[in-house]
Amino acid sequence: MKGYTEQIKGKILGWDAGLVGVADVEPLRELEVNPPDLLGGFTRAVSIAVQIPVSIFEAISDKPTPIYSAMYETANNTLDKLAFQTAVALEKDGFCSLPIPASQVLDREDWSAAISHKAVARMAGLGWQGKNLLLITPEYGSRVRLATVLTEAPLVADVPVENRCGECMLCRDACPVGAIKGINTEDHYKSREDALYFNKCVEKLTGEFAKLPDIGFPICGICIKVCPFSRKII
Repeated sequence: MKGYTEQIKGKILGWDAGLVGVADVEPLRELEVNPPDLLGGFTRAVSIAVQIPVSIFEAISDKPTPIYSAMYETANNTLDKLAFQTAVALEKDGFCSLPIPASQVLDREDWSAAISHKAVARMAGLGWQGKNLLLITPEYGSRVRLATVLTEAPLVADVPVENRCGECMLCRDACPVGAIKGINTEDHYKSREDALYFNKCVEKLTGEFAKLPDIGFPICGICIKVCPFSRKII
């Protein structure tokens, strides 16, 4: 179904998505998902990314800006619409499909969602898992937001790409709380603690940054800004 796969991808990109890929669901069954039967009879996961403009991150110094906060929300809303449109289009073609919201936290103790969009995107070939635990895409670095559509459509699955972080430690050195350990991985980390002192990151984002005037979200942006891949304009 290569032709149908390209047709669906073209449609999503035509709706102004930045990137789109397809993951085989089988390897994703190792993930913790909410609810536990979320993946059900689905066989594919469509990963959709939208990029946030470079200049938004270039304006960040030591904390997130109100502009970044507003555009972060805009990106999430855009993704939710794209995921909805994609699921509707696939269903019109006769394939059950489930859109997963872009930034819906279901467990605020573990800070987890229905499924890890980053894990799906990595398996869909959109990028690799960087030392900052974020997805890094060749085109936009980490300045992307992600959404997922689970489907039973017979789409051709993409494959993961090689990690390109190498010896770069810019994100580790820039982290304001030293949360990034600077440990590389060939494919993915087995747990968040392998890459981060996760609680340090969470405490900074929720305890300080989210409470800043006109922010309202647990966001930072500093490690995204310094990544060489994030600073490219294509």
